[in-house]
Amino acid sequence: MFGRRCCNRQNMGFGYGNQGMNTITEGQVVEPTITKCVEQECYHEVPHICPIHTHVIKRDIYNHTYTPQYSCSQENQVVNNDCGGCSGFAN
Repeated sequence: MFGRRCCNRQNMGFGYGNQGMNTITEGQVVEPTITKCVEQECYHEVPHICPIHTHVIKRDIYNHTYTPQYSCSQENQVVNNDCGGCSGFAN
């Protein structure tokens, strides 16, 4: 892009007085204006928003375990062996 020359061709006339763009004043000749073109590149930062959404699925996992719980009970029984009373010993 750089290195291009811009010239205004209509200002390139060579004449005196009102015929061209040259002007004569007491020993000086004013030449036509040379227009220099300067090209500039301006860089701009354009921010873009990129929405990113994270969806979390939480699973509560219950592992069921079975533990035996033992219990014990006791029953007391009374057995009376009655051999007929004390009279049996007297014989």
